[in-house]
Amino acid sequence: MAEDKKPLLIKRYASRRLYNTETSDYVTLEDIAAFIREGREVQIIDLKSGDDLTRQYLLQIIAEHESRGESVLPVDVLTDLVRSYTTQAQSVVPQFLAASFEMLREGQSKMMENLTTLPNPMASMPGFSELQRQQQAFLKSLMAGWSPKAGASGPAPEEDGNPRSKDRGADDLAQIKKQLAELQAKLSKL
Repeated sequence: MAEDKKPLLIKRYASRRLYNTETSDYVTLEDIAAFIREGREVQIIDLKSGDDLTRQYLLQIIAEHESRGESVLPVDVLTDLVRSYTTQAQSVVPQFLAASFEMLREGQSKMMENLTTLPNPMASMPGFSELQRQQQAFLKSLMAGWSPKAGASGPAPEEDGNPRSKDRGADDLAQIKKQLAELQAKLSKL
C-alpha cells in the first residue's frame, strides 16, 4: 500500500528525454498526462542536477492542451493568475485553488453517487437505463482528469427514512456551488 503512495519517478536526461524508472523506458508528455489522469502522482527529476522539474512539466502539459483548443482555463482566470504573481494575493492563491479543486472533486463524487443511488421518477421510461448508463460514462470521462485517485468517492449519504434525505445531494451541490462563487468573488477582489 505504501508503494501506491510513492510517486512515479521520471528522470530527465541531458538530451531532454524523459525516462520512466518503473518500466525502464522513455515516455512523452502525453504519457505523463495519462499517468496523472489514472490517479498516479508523478515526480520529474533532472538526472544531472537533481532539481525537481515536476511543476515545469505540468505547466507545459497544461499549455499544450490549451494550445490545442482543449480549453479548461478561461482567459479571465489566466489573467487573474498572472496578476496574482505581482500582488500580495500570491500567498492566498495556492490555498484558494487547492480548496476550489477539492470542492470540485467532492461535488463530482456526490454527483456520481446520486446518479446511481437516488431513485428517479423517469426510471420507468423506456430506454432510460441506457440513457443513464451513457450519462455516467460521459461524466466519468469528463471528470477523469480531476480526481486525484481513480475511483475516489466521497462518503455515502446517510439514510434516515426522511423523504428530504433524497434532496440532500442536490442541496450539497448547491452549497458547493455557492461556496465556490463566494471564493471566486473574494479572489477577484484581490
